[in-house]
Amino acid sequence: MRIPHIQALRALAAILVLLFHANLVGGGYIGVDIFYVISGYLITGLILREIEDKGSLNFKAFYLRRIKRLLPTSFSILMVTAAVSWLLYPGTMRSELGKDIFAAAVYVSNFLFAFWQMDYQNLNAIPPVVIHFWSLAVEEQFYLFWPVIVLIAFKLGGRRRLFQSIAGISLFSFLFSLYLTSHSPIWAFYSLPTRAWELGVGALLLAIPKKYRLSTFYPWAALALISYGTFFYTDKTAFPGIAAIAPVIGTAAAIASIASWPKILNFLSNLRLIQWLGEISYPLYLWHWPLLVIPMVYLGRGLHIYERAIAILATLLLADLTHRFIEQPLRHISLSPRKIISGAVIASLIATGTGLAITASANNTITLSSGESYSLQEIMAKPQVYLDDCHVNNGETVSGKCSYGPDSPTKIVLFGDSHAAQWMPVLEELAYEKNFTLISLTKSACPGPAVLKVETGAYKNADCTAWRNNAIARIKSIKPMAVIVSGMQHFEMPSGYASRAEWWREGEAKTFAALEGSSKHIIYISDTPHPLRDIPSCIAAGRLDKCNATEPSEAIFSPGWQQINPTPWFCAANCPAVINGVVVYRDASHISVLASKKAKPQLLSTLLSLGVFASK
Repeated sequence: MRIPHIQALRALAAILVLLFHANLVGGGYIGVDIFYVISGYLITGLILREIEDKGSLNFKAFYLRRIKRLLPTSFSILMVTAAVSWLLYPGTMRSELGKDIFAAAVYVSNFLFAFWQMDYQNLNAIPPVVIHFWSLAVEEQFYLFWPVIVLIAFKLGGRRRLFQSIAGISLFSFLFSLYLTSHSPIWAFYSLPTRAWELGVGALLLAIPKKYRLSTFYPWAALALISYGTFFYTDKTAFPGIAAIAPVIGTAAAIASIASWPKILNFLSNLRLIQWLGEISYPLYLWHWPLLVIPMVYLGRGLHIYERAIAILATLLLADLTHRFIEQPLRHISLSPRKIISGAVIASLIATGTGLAITASANNTITLSSGESYSLQEIMAKPQVYLDDCHVNNGETVSGKCSYGPDSPTKIVLFGDSHAAQWMPVLEELAYEKNFTLISLTKSACPGPAVLKVETGAYKNADCTAWRNNAIARIKSIKPMAVIVSGMQHFEMPSGYASRAEWWREGEAKTFAALEGSSKHIIYISDTPHPLRDIPSCIAAGRLDKCNATEPSEAIFSPGWQQINPTPWFCAANCPAVINGVVVYRDASHISVLASKKAKPQLLSTLLSLGVFASK
């Protein structure tokens, strides 16, 4: 039996996620948490009723119902997404696309996308077209274990032992979520162990005796908590952790107090529009992200507000059609267990095979309109420091030895983040030509200027501060001939500053004060131009004219530094993606290895003018 109030909550959850991904509501991602609480409540109730009525649980029937309920819709949408993406994506993106489709097909996409987002280089990239399947993967993994846990706990001591067990699991999961949100936020967001407590809270609602009628305070408190998360959370909020309490407890309170909902909430929840949105919430969730992402990839830019509105309308239309002609008919059709299992196996083989086929169709070559061809692998290659584990990652605070070039008494240190590391290729060539040892001290997301950044994902200001202190202490012990410092200045600027230049100069001044006296030449290379899209993908899509919108970076310097401004090396009237046959950027942020090496004449000339090397 459909409960209108639950349908209304489903509708709310789906719409929140849709509006969040359309960049219209900052905290709309809490819709996933609402779904989890609902699932925990409904699935546990279904399992418990069967155990109490029949004394056991028919695992085969349970899993067959789950397959029949979820697979037809997810398979259909996944296949359409795969086909359209394959047609519209450039060949250079198909390798990753195929892996994503494969992972979504076997319900392990939460792990794949956790790894994807752990890569700092992906911060400016468009997320995978099926990244939203991560939440479906978490639920499927939950369904795999939960019936077994419920049955064993109930057999050991009835409802009392069952709810004690669920409470214990939920408490452990919540504490683990708090820990990982602080120490590894990406894994906290995507993994079942850190999300299980949300489903567990839903299950614990079944422990409330039906005779208790909660007051009308609870529905309003629930609405307040969900509204708070929706409008005050952003993608910078540490999540799930403590922040997840608001939507989880809010949803739990809403479900627990269904009998006490005030007239206005009952009226709204029973509106045909709301009930319709609740009915199509599952396909709506699965359709919305591809319809927002595929146009962005095809157009090579973000979507305008009217384009996002069109995507939202298309999502509603396709979700309704999917619900009418796939979800509902197949859900209620009578099929033998053998046919359900055979269908599931065939669908899984088709989906995984599609992923493998898409990967196999990848094209690693970018061809320009001029006829010049480039290997994507070569363009996107990272400096050697990445391969040598010399570019320190999130959570690490000490760099390795990381010496390059000849063994020489003359030392030069490169210090900063990945926008410093992008100069490694040309500096290593100069090390051999000018006979100096190059020491690389670089760390992802930690610019040389000691700025305090907005903390997001796995980034922690404390880690950067500790790493900088260790690196500067090493620089002072080395007493190099020169220290070359750089950093990406296009990170989100924290509040409290009148301008980006003010924020950046403050960080530069702190670093210069710490380095002063450690070297004769303390040099700052200002930031390279800032691409507005992923350049290799943009070129591969055959829209070279749209790839030249890279913006120059302001040359920001504080007093004391010897200064190098590389922007004129890459920009004239505009900042083109290709200069003299060289693709300048390896992604949406960094110059390519070849571009770094091609800048050698300009960099050497500047270093000579600063007196770093003796002029011949």
